[in-house]
Amino acid sequence: MKDQSCKPCAEGRYSLGTGIRFDEWDELPHGFASLSANLEVDDSISESTENCTSSKWVPRGDYIASNTDECTATLMYAVNLKQSGTVNFEYYYPDSSIIFEFFVQNDQCQPSADDSRWMKTTEKGWEFHSVELNRGNNVLYWRTTAFSVWSKVSKPVLVRNIAITGVAYTSECFPCKPGTYAAKQGSPFCKLCPANYYSNKGETSCHPCDADKYSEKGSSTCKVRPACTDKDYFYTHTACDAQGETQLMYKWAMPKICGEDLEGAVKLPASGVKTRCPPCNPGFFKTDNSTCEPCPYGSYSNGSDCTHCPAGTEPAVGFEYKWWNTLPSNMETTVLSGINFEYKGLTGWEVAGDHIYTAVGASDNDFMILTLVVPGFRPPQSVVADTENKEVARITFVFETICSVNCELYFMVGMNSRTNTPVETWKGTKGKQSYTYTIEENATVSFTWAFQRTTLHETGRKYTNDVAKIYSINVTNVMGGVASYCRPCALEASDLGSSCTSCPAGHYINRDSGTCHLCPSNTILKAHQPYGAQACVPCGPGTKNNKIHSLCYNDCTFSRNTPSRIFNYNFSALAGTVSLAGVPSFTSKGLKYFHHFTLSLCGNQGKKMAVCTDNVTDLRIPDGEAGFSKSVTAYVCQVVIIPSEVMGYKAGVSSQPVSLADRLVGVSTDMTLNGIVSPVELFHPETSGIPDIVFFFRSNDVTQSCSSGRSTTIRLRCNPMKAAPGTLRLPSMCSDGTCDGCNFHFLWESVAACPLCSASDYHTFVSSCVAGIQRTTHMWREPKLCSGGISLPEQRVTICKTIDFWLKVGISAGTCTAILLTVLTCYFWKKNQKLEYKYSKLVMNATLKDCDLPAADSCAIMEGEDVEDDFIFTSKKSLFGKIKSFTSKQAAPVTISLSEDS
Repeated sequence: MKDQSCKPCAEGRYSLGTGIRFDEWDELPHGFASLSANLEVDDSISESTENCTSSKWVPRGDYIASNTDECTATLMYAVNLKQSGTVNFEYYYPDSSIIFEFFVQNDQCQPSADDSRWMKTTEKGWEFHSVELNRGNNVLYWRTTAFSVWSKVSKPVLVRNIAITGVAYTSECFPCKPGTYAAKQGSPFCKLCPANYYSNKGETSCHPCDADKYSEKGSSTCKVRPACTDKDYFYTHTACDAQGETQLMYKWAMPKICGEDLEGAVKLPASGVKTRCPPCNPGFFKTDNSTCEPCPYGSYSNGSDCTHCPAGTEPAVGFEYKWWNTLPSNMETTVLSGINFEYKGLTGWEVAGDHIYTAVGASDNDFMILTLVVPGFRPPQSVVADTENKEVARITFVFETICSVNCELYFMVGMNSRTNTPVETWKGTKGKQSYTYTIEENATVSFTWAFQRTTLHETGRKYTNDVAKIYSINVTNVMGGVASYCRPCALEASDLGSSCTSCPAGHYINRDSGTCHLCPSNTILKAHQPYGAQACVPCGPGTKNNKIHSLCYNDCTFSRNTPSRIFNYNFSALAGTVSLAGVPSFTSKGLKYFHHFTLSLCGNQGKKMAVCTDNVTDLRIPDGEAGFSKSVTAYVCQVVIIPSEVMGYKAGVSSQPVSLADRLVGVSTDMTLNGIVSPVELFHPETSGIPDIVFFFRSNDVTQSCSSGRSTTIRLRCNPMKAAPGTLRLPSMCSDGTCDGCNFHFLWESVAACPLCSASDYHTFVSSCVAGIQRTTHMWREPKLCSGGISLPEQRVTICKTIDFWLKVGISAGTCTAILLTVLTCYFWKKNQKLEYKYSKLVMNATLKDCDLPAADSCAIMEGEDVEDDFIFTSKKSLFGKIKSFTSKQAAPVTISLSEDS
């Protein structure tokens, strides 16, 4: 300061010139503040703030670590810059369930550019981040919030080596911290001491440890070497030699910190024991120098010789590793330190013949990492045509863990070199078992296994006998893979003979003829095994197949038969996606969240319409670019939502999307179907007399807690009071939609769930005839328990006759009938009289013949004469007189005849 000039720092000291650096985190450096708060705006939970008081950034020696709960922890530092400068720091951000943001506020408390504040998860180890600073006051903020509202505990964000330039010109140099040194003048930073060396504060060089001591890189002291034990070495196998033999080799675990010459120390077992090499893996063959090479395309092997696929077959390409003599070329292994989270040049997994196992790390909390990279997949043509069942391939591995403390085995999947996403975690000892994961995207995929013996932050090797073993790994449909067998294929005629081709979507292969046949209606094809008619699987009740026979779906119609009638349903009004939020929940820290469900019931040719997105690490992504975020597409999905008013962000935070329904099992009025149960007691019973219709779904995700995958039932109930689309409801006794975490249940009440209206659903009323008009009216039966279908017929008006008119008609008709009957009576009576007269004459003639009497002249009327009759009936006598006269005239001729004979 005296001569106003800059001078170099002495050896053992450093300076940033116009900057400051923070690289020691034994305690919070001067000027830093660590704050905690609960994001819940509503302070109705009084203890919420108290719960967050301990959720702060914690110094841990070489770095500072964030909180891992749902509180918001903020690390802040205020600095005044004399000129424009920068802030640089390294960070380790492995867990996407934490929101990590870094931003700067100026004199007016205005934050810096909004798009750069959201930090991206780190791919491998520590990453460097730099932000420009303006002249004047700047407040730096590192802020984290975790969203693991389930049992999973997030991994903290780590920050180290914070450097700020642009501050007032420094007037002093800082001494190097212990474990570092500066050998030259004018050093801008201090270098770390190598392993087995140490240094004190302000050193110009590092000092070697004594022979009976050791130290790690960057150490300030040396530790006494312990006596070597059986935990300090491991075994491996050499590559096969020309005689087909391998050697068993024992090696010290690196870095070697134990002493062989100390009392009680064990010696490294003798190496060199030769054994026969294990066979090559399926799809490989053994060369003359006993190495394994892949069989060419079109052939297969069981690990010995390659055999060409027979006619009518094609190789089923993939990778099947079950013999471990050397690590396959597409696999690599390393070790990630559990202390400073830096990668070490060590081997994390070692081969052991019939399995591969975790080697000994530098410390028990190191991550032993094994990675398999697959360049891409070549699924069958029938799978490519299917846009809904997205199974491109699958990986299956058999593993085992042997643990004495809290070990963990992670299985992670990364797409196109993006961050590995944890898929499943196994804690503690697990017996030999198999796990299968379905790949749904054709991309370059990395599969990673990471084993950590203990999560405790302590160094040393106490639990090296805790190991993870992988016995076999099988990946299907791999591009550039090898084949362990050949599968039948469809044959196509060509000039060179027959060759394999792909069957059209929905067709199975006849094993005998090699021809393609379409699956029958209402069946779906096993796309990965389309051989024979048995590959066509019947659809469940109430469902039908889509055009390419890849899935069963409901077209929003349903029929229910009863002895009295057929009930038809149309759920088209329920075909769109609907959402439902559960009741608000609060974590132990008072963070408000709720489960949000999205459902798509039917129609759309079976296309899955429900989408749930994880936007925790993608809040920075502009609208329209959401393809980068992790999303789940299904018939029913669930996501955890933290409302926007709680977060203070523009949008609410959604995390941990889960598929609850990937395939429709069937539609029925029964409460049980294919092992899926919709308990009657979960919802209040229906009272309309129309049974509920239940849609049964199942998901593809198989977890440790849900060994059969998750299932979902959507119970449709006819409720005329609920206009379409109606209302969704969760079980009252299980407010999150599930009582066991595996089986989810919904009640959907809507008028659209009622059967279609038919003629049986209305009454017909016929009115009396009024003023010559009669009305026919139709009315719905009450309560009306139908929807859509036929419309209510309009009122019909007809012309009718009144009672007075019909009375007149009746009297007139009766009078005419009486007259007609009278005339007919007279006519037939007259006719009868004629017949009687003729009969009497015949009788008289017959009598005369019998007595042989001579015929007498008579003035009687001869046959055929009617004069007398006319005279009698035309005379104007009374009816009684006529009868009397007719009688007397009839008797007279008889008397005359007798008198003459006598």
